[in-house]
Amino acid sequence: MRTARLRSVHPALWAGPAALAVGAVLCVVGWYGMSGERFAERQLPYLASCTVPGAALIIAGAVLLTHGRSTLAASRVERLYELPATADPAPGTPDPAPPLASSGRLLMVPGGTLWHRADCPLVEGKPQAVPADAGAITEAGLDPCPICEPPTGS
Repeated sequence: MRTARLRSVHPALWAGPAALAVGAVLCVVGWYGMSGERFAERQLPYLASCTVPGAALIIAGAVLLTHGRSTLAASRVERLYELPATADPAPGTPDPAPPLASSGRLLMVPGGTLWHRADCPLVEGKPQAVPADAGAITEAGLDPCPICEPPTGS
């Protein structure tokens, strides 16, 4: 069912490779015909009837393939927008994962760039982690840890 839908909705996805293949065959036929002729005036018919249209079909196939893929991507995005979005979880669903850290004590690692909660997995069990206060945090120019999300108002 999915492939049948793709063929009907996005014909450029199938016409592009077909045009590329036909163009490549025409270029090969034109080259083969031209290679057997010694004089330029006998090579021109092959150039005009096979090689130039073959090159045009290769360009058209590339354009169709690019357009088909962008159309396919756009249709997928539209289908995503159609999905229902809920602000509140449905009744009976489990709560989202609890925060990784919830301690009120703040720590920092000397020489580091972040400050953390005491039970943050990044500093938990590290003996070099020292308590941090607002003065030390601003003096060292530390940023809050994105994993444990300590309160920024300290």
